[in-house]
Amino acid sequence: MRNDNDRRVMKRRIAMVLLVTASAMSGGVLAQDAMTQAQVRATLEAQGYTKVNDVKFEDGVWKADARSANGNRVDVRLDPATGEVFPDELVATLGEADVRAKLAAAGYTNVHDVDYEDGIWNAEADDPEGKDVELKIDPDSGEVIGKEKD
Repeated sequence: MRNDNDRRVMKRRIAMVLLVTASAMSGGVLAQDAMTQAQVRATLEAQGYTKVNDVKFEDGVWKADARSANGNRVDVRLDPATGEVFPDELVATLGEADVRAKLAAAGYTNVHDVDYEDGIWNAEADDPEGKDVELKIDPDSGEVIGKEKD
């Protein structure tokens, strides 16, 4: 036979399990309600994703297939409460045309060999002083993060 202390401990454990379970279940429902399918699409498109397909709420997160700004097909997950996007691989939010425009605005000319590799954009160009350079470009802002002579 159990003593009163054992019964109190057991009741507390059961109450805690029920509380955690109820909290998790209601949080999941509320989280799904935090964003609609249309808002998920709009969030992805605002971040440069195109051809957004198969949007569904599953396993507590929004999931979708899409093309990133650099044209790669990716699977993404979205935090239903914040809308934060988690791609299954590194992606750029800027496309090649955006990168070329950012470089031109920064004074670079003769921009060529623009490609996305290992999470950053790469390009070759003439800098504002006319020197031939290789550039590393931030995939989100389009800012030059690295430059060396070509």
